[in-house]
Amino acid sequence: MRLLMLGGTEFAGRAVVEAALGRGWEVTVFHRGRHEAPPGVRSLLGDRTAPGGLAALAEDQGEWDVVVDTWSAAPRAVRDAARLLRDRARRYVYVSSCSVYAWAPPAGYGENAPLVEGASADADQTDYPRDKRGGELAVLDAFGEDRSVLVRAGLLLGPYENIGRLPWWLGRMARGGPVLAPGPRELPLQYVDIRDLAEWILLAAERELSGPYNLMSPRGHTTMGELLDACVRVTGGAAELRWAEPEVILEAGIAPWTELPVWVPPGSDLHDALHGADVSRALGAGLNCRPAEETVAGTWRWLQDVGGVAPQRPDRPCPGLDPEVEAKVLAGTEGVPGTTP
Repeated sequence: MRLLMLGGTEFAGRAVVEAALGRGWEVTVFHRGRHEAPPGVRSLLGDRTAPGGLAALAEDQGEWDVVVDTWSAAPRAVRDAARLLRDRARRYVYVSSCSVYAWAPPAGYGENAPLVEGASADADQTDYPRDKRGGELAVLDAFGEDRSVLVRAGLLLGPYENIGRLPWWLGRMARGGPVLAPGPRELPLQYVDIRDLAEWILLAAERELSGPYNLMSPRGHTTMGELLDACVRVTGGAAELRWAEPEVILEAGIAPWTELPVWVPPGSDLHDALHGADVSRALGAGLNCRPAEETVAGTWRWLQDVGGVAPQRPDRPCPGLDPEVEAKVLAGTEGVPGTTP
């Protein structure tokens, strides 16, 4: 199999490239050159946002079995690439997002749920949901429904994460001491290990699948307690989780998802949207999800390999809770019902 990866030097793209190389595929990576491409690939350099930025790809005249694209800014960049490649590739896999569903999707929503309105394949950058939906429309316009795979991913975790969610928790556990843990412990979580997403994408290409897929673990694949317990274990066990009820967290003015990554309060629209998708279609098409312990341990090993500090995308805010805020909340909850040492 011949893969063209648009990007391929960070997080999702890099995971796809490494999985393809592991299968013995021939891999071409088209990227801006800001990061070194993985060894074993053929590199083409260009900036999709610049005039003439696809020149190297146009002049190369290569042909591929599958193109994989993770673009998340102006949809017209996806449009231009897809139009250029529609006669040179058999299939186009676009890593989209569950954010393309109209807000707020109910718990258990499937691929036929209503989609965000106002998206266009020709648009400049607007907002994340419409940008991702615009990217989907661009792929469908160039490759049609039969040759397109729309991977509507949810929360992505694992090695190479450049958003900072799981790396923040691991770094916090490594510092040790009392840790504010947002409850309840049994809060169900839904995400996908980036390596499992990569393997499924390659499987979809091999099997010539098409259409949209919600791509994440089954609902309740793990819990907040299991995830944070794993973080404590892999970092050496110096941290002491202090569980607090959602009301305690919210009353302290702490923002779910951003200040306490991954966590959103149960029963909220945000929890239903992020941790409540129906993924039966993807599971039926071969998605396998490794245990949370493996995701946490693999991310920790990678963090140690890169010196303990994860790279951070400049276009995304750094997640995490200010230590002073954490200390204040912990001090105020000692001995208060609803918290557990």
